[in-house]
Amino acid sequence: MTPDPSIIDRTGAVIPAYNAERHLDGVITGVEKYLPASHIIVVDDGSADATAEVARARGVVVLVHDPNQGKGAALDTGIRHAGNIGCAYAITLDADGQHNPDDIARFIDRWSETGADIIVGNRLEDTRDMPTDRKYTNYFTSWVVSQLAGTKIPDSQNGYRMISTSLFASLGVKARRYEAESELLIRAGREGARIDSVPVETIYADEVSSINKARDTYRFFRMVVKSFFW
Repeated sequence: MTPDPSIIDRTGAVIPAYNAERHLDGVITGVEKYLPASHIIVVDDGSADATAEVARARGVVVLVHDPNQGKGAALDTGIRHAGNIGCAYAITLDADGQHNPDDIARFIDRWSETGADIIVGNRLEDTRDMPTDRKYTNYFTSWVVSQLAGTKIPDSQNGYRMISTSLFASLGVKARRYEAESELLIRAGREGARIDSVPVETIYADEVSSINKARDTYRFFRMVVKSFFW
Protein backbone atom coordinates (compact mmCIF):
# COMPACT_ATOMS: atom_id res chain seq x y z
CA MET A 1 0.00 0.00 0.00
CA THR A 2 1.22 3.50 -0.84
CA PRO A 3 -0.06 6.06 1.69
CA ASP A 4 -1.63 9.31 0.53
CA PRO A 5 1.22 11.88 0.52
CA SER A 6 -1.18 14.72 1.34
CA ILE A 7 -1.82 13.26 4.81
CA ILE A 8 1.72 11.92 5.31
CA ASP A 9 2.99 15.52 5.38
CA ARG A 10 0.51 16.31 8.18
CA THR A 11 1.02 13.20 10.28
CA GLY A 12 3.40 12.48 13.14
CA ALA A 13 4.22 9.32 15.08
CA VAL A 14 4.18 9.34 18.88
CA ILE A 15 6.07 6.52 20.59
CA PRO A 16 5.76 6.36 24.41
CA ALA A 17 8.85 4.51 25.61
CA TYR A 18 9.81 3.05 28.96
CA ASN A 19 13.02 0.99 29.21
CA ALA A 20 12.68 0.26 25.50
CA GLU A 21 16.28 0.36 24.30
CA ARG A 22 16.21 -3.24 22.99
CA HIS A 23 13.39 -2.72 20.49
CA LEU A 24 13.22 1.02 19.89
CA ASP A 25 15.78 1.25 17.09
CA GLY A 26 13.88 -1.32 15.03
CA VAL A 27 10.57 0.46 15.65
CA ILE A 28 12.03 3.77 14.48
CA THR A 29 13.47 2.09 11.38
CA GLY A 30 10.01 0.80 10.50
CA VAL A 31 8.28 4.13 11.08
CA GLU A 32 10.84 6.00 8.97
CA LYS A 33 9.62 4.08 5.93
CA TYR A 34 6.51 6.27 6.13
CA LEU A 35 7.29 9.41 8.14
CA PRO A 36 10.33 11.73 8.36
CA ALA A 37 12.49 11.75 11.49
CA SER A 38 11.29 15.28 12.29
CA HIS A 39 7.75 13.89 12.68
CA ILE A 40 8.72 10.91 14.87
CA ILE A 41 8.35 11.79 18.56
CA VAL A 42 9.73 9.46 21.22
CA VAL A 43 8.61 10.25 24.76
CA ASP A 44 11.07 8.64 27.18
CA ASP A 45 8.93 8.16 30.27
CA GLY A 46 11.56 8.01 32.98
CA SER A 47 13.53 5.07 31.58
CA ALA A 48 16.47 3.66 33.54
CA ASP A 49 18.19 2.37 30.40
CA ALA A 50 19.48 3.99 27.19
CA THR A 51 16.06 4.59 25.60
CA ALA A 52 16.63 8.32 25.09
CA GLU A 53 20.15 7.80 23.75
CA VAL A 54 18.94 5.26 21.18
CA ALA A 55 16.28 7.69 19.96
CA ARG A 56 18.64 10.66 19.81
CA ALA A 57 21.13 8.63 17.77
CA ARG A 58 18.40 8.17 15.15
CA GLY A 59 17.76 11.91 14.90
CA VAL A 60 14.10 11.80 15.93
CA VAL A 61 12.42 14.16 18.37
CA VAL A 62 13.06 13.08 21.97
CA LEU A 63 11.00 14.36 24.91
CA VAL A 64 11.84 13.16 28.40
CA HIS A 65 9.75 12.70 31.53
CA ASP A 66 11.80 12.44 34.70
CA PRO A 67 10.55 10.69 36.75
CA ASN A 68 8.13 8.27 35.11
CA GLN A 69 4.63 9.74 34.75
CA GLY A 70 2.72 6.97 33.00
CA LYS A 71 1.66 6.11 29.45
CA GLY A 72 -1.25 8.53 29.44
CA ALA A 73 1.05 11.38 30.38
CA ALA A 74 3.54 10.34 27.69
CA LEU A 75 0.78 10.29 25.08
CA ASP A 76 -0.40 13.72 26.21
CA THR A 77 3.09 15.18 25.87
CA GLY A 78 3.73 13.55 22.51
CA ILE A 79 0.38 14.26 20.84
CA ARG A 80 0.39 17.88 21.96
CA HIS A 81 3.91 18.28 20.60
CA ALA A 82 2.80 16.77 17.29
CA GLY A 83 0.06 19.38 17.10
CA ASN A 84 2.50 22.15 17.96
CA ILE A 85 4.77 21.25 15.04
CA GLY A 86 1.88 21.29 12.59
CA CYS A 87 0.75 17.66 12.51
CA ALA A 88 -3.01 17.33 12.05
CA TYR A 89 -2.85 13.67 13.08
CA ALA A 90 -0.67 11.57 15.36
CA ILE A 91 -0.20 7.83 14.99
CA THR A 92 0.55 6.32 18.39
CA LEU A 93 2.41 3.03 18.64
CA ASP A 94 4.33 1.16 21.30
CA ALA A 95 8.11 1.05 21.57
CA ASP A 96 8.36 -2.69 22.36
CA GLY A 97 7.92 -4.00 18.82
CA GLN A 98 4.38 -5.36 19.27
CA HIS A 99 2.98 -2.95 16.68
CA ASN A 100 4.04 -3.50 13.08
CA PRO A 101 5.07 -0.10 11.64
CA ASP A 102 3.96 -1.27 8.18
CA ASP A 103 0.38 -0.95 9.44
CA ILE A 104 0.85 2.84 9.32
CA ALA A 105 -0.16 2.54 5.67
CA ARG A 106 -3.43 0.88 6.75
CA PHE A 107 -4.27 3.78 9.06
CA ILE A 108 -3.59 6.40 6.43
CA ASP A 109 -5.56 4.51 3.79
CA ARG A 110 -8.51 4.17 6.18
CA TRP A 111 -8.32 7.89 6.95
CA SER A 112 -8.39 8.60 3.19
CA GLU A 113 -11.57 6.52 2.95
CA THR A 114 -13.41 7.84 6.02
CA GLY A 115 -11.80 11.06 7.32
CA ALA A 116 -12.37 9.71 10.84
CA ASP A 117 -11.20 11.68 13.86
CA ILE A 118 -9.79 8.56 15.54
CA ILE A 119 -8.89 5.23 13.98
CA VAL A 120 -8.16 2.42 16.42
CA GLY A 121 -6.20 -0.67 15.45
CA ASN A 122 -8.17 -3.90 15.77
CA ARG A 123 -6.29 -7.07 16.80
CA LEU A 124 -9.44 -9.04 17.47
CA GLU A 125 -10.23 -10.12 13.91
CA ASP A 126 -7.47 -12.72 14.23
CA THR A 127 -6.75 -13.80 17.81
CA ARG A 128 -4.93 -17.08 17.12
CA ASP A 129 -1.68 -15.81 18.64
CA MET A 130 -3.22 -13.72 21.41
CA PRO A 131 -2.99 -15.10 24.97
CA THR A 132 -6.42 -16.34 26.06
CA ASP A 133 -6.70 -14.16 29.17
CA ARG A 134 -5.76 -11.07 27.19
CA LYS A 135 -8.25 -11.90 24.44
CA TYR A 136 -11.26 -12.15 26.74
CA THR A 137 -10.18 -9.14 28.79
CA ASN A 138 -10.02 -7.13 25.57
CA TYR A 139 -13.47 -8.32 24.49
CA PHE A 140 -14.96 -7.29 27.84
CA THR A 141 -13.25 -3.91 28.22
CA SER A 142 -14.01 -3.06 24.59
CA TRP A 143 -17.70 -3.74 25.24
CA VAL A 144 -17.64 -1.50 28.32
CA VAL A 145 -15.86 1.35 26.53
CA SER A 146 -18.18 1.04 23.52
CA GLN A 147 -21.24 1.34 25.75
CA LEU A 148 -19.86 4.43 27.48
CA ALA A 149 -18.66 6.05 24.25
CA GLY A 150 -21.93 5.37 22.43
CA THR A 151 -20.22 3.77 19.43
CA LYS A 152 -18.77 0.34 18.66
CA ILE A 153 -15.03 0.10 19.24
CA PRO A 154 -13.89 -3.48 18.57
CA ASP A 155 -10.50 -3.25 20.33
CA SER A 156 -10.54 -0.33 22.75
CA GLN A 157 -7.38 -1.40 24.56
CA ASN A 158 -5.21 -1.24 21.46
CA GLY A 159 -2.73 1.63 21.73
CA TYR A 160 -2.03 1.60 17.98
CA ARG A 161 -4.15 4.53 16.80
CA MET A 162 -4.43 7.54 14.53
CA ILE A 163 -5.78 10.59 16.34
CA SER A 164 -6.69 14.13 15.35
CA THR A 165 -4.33 16.34 17.36
CA SER A 166 -6.86 19.17 17.58
CA LEU A 167 -9.55 16.81 18.87
CA PHE A 168 -7.14 15.40 21.44
CA ALA A 169 -6.28 18.88 22.70
CA SER A 170 -9.97 19.68 23.16
CA LEU A 171 -10.94 16.57 25.13
CA GLY A 172 -9.13 17.27 28.38
CA VAL A 173 -8.14 13.68 29.20
CA LYS A 174 -7.27 13.52 32.91
CA ALA A 175 -5.87 10.02 33.45
CA ARG A 176 -2.10 9.65 33.33
CA ARG A 177 -1.67 5.88 33.16
CA TYR A 178 -3.00 3.17 30.82
CA GLU A 179 -6.64 4.02 31.51
CA ALA A 180 -6.09 7.29 29.62
CA GLU A 181 -6.50 5.40 26.35
CA SER A 182 -10.02 4.31 27.34
CA GLU A 183 -10.90 7.74 28.72
CA LEU A 184 -9.90 9.30 25.41
CA LEU A 185 -12.32 7.09 23.47
CA ILE A 186 -15.19 7.64 25.88
CA ARG A 187 -14.78 11.41 25.84
CA ALA A 188 -14.38 11.46 22.05
CA GLY A 189 -17.46 9.32 21.50
CA ARG A 190 -19.56 11.53 23.74
CA GLU A 191 -18.39 14.58 21.79
CA GLY A 192 -19.64 13.02 18.58
CA ALA A 193 -16.20 12.32 17.13
CA ARG A 194 -16.00 9.84 14.29
CA ILE A 195 -14.25 6.71 15.60
CA ASP A 196 -13.30 3.99 13.14
CA SER A 197 -11.09 0.90 13.27
CA VAL A 198 -8.69 -0.95 11.01
CA PRO A 199 -7.26 -4.50 11.28
CA VAL A 200 -3.63 -4.56 12.48
CA GLU A 201 -1.04 -7.18 13.24
CA THR A 202 0.20 -7.69 16.78
CA ILE A 203 3.58 -9.30 17.30
CA TYR A 204 3.98 -11.29 20.50
CA ALA A 205 7.65 -11.92 21.22
CA ASP A 206 9.88 -11.51 24.28
CA GLU A 207 8.73 -8.06 25.35
CA VAL A 208 7.97 -7.52 29.03
CA SER A 209 4.72 -5.69 29.66
CA SER A 210 4.74 -2.89 32.21
CA ILE A 211 1.03 -3.43 32.87
CA ASN A 212 0.20 -4.48 36.42
CA LYS A 213 -3.04 -6.44 36.00
CA ALA A 214 -4.49 -5.79 39.44
CA ARG A 215 -3.50 -2.14 39.68
CA ASP A 216 -4.41 -1.21 36.12
CA THR A 217 -7.73 -3.10 36.25
CA TYR A 218 -8.58 -1.07 39.36
CA ARG A 219 -7.63 2.15 37.59
CA PHE A 220 -9.77 1.20 34.58
CA PHE A 221 -12.89 0.61 36.67
CA ARG A 222 -12.25 3.74 38.71
CA MET A 223 -12.17 5.67 35.44
CA VAL A 224 -15.41 3.96 34.36
CA VAL A 225 -17.15 5.09 37.55
CA LYS A 226 -15.86 8.63 37.16
CA SER A 227 -17.11 8.72 33.57
CA PHE A 228 -20.72 8.81 34.79
CA PHE A 229 -20.02 12.25 36.26
CA TRP A 230 -18.26 13.89 33.33
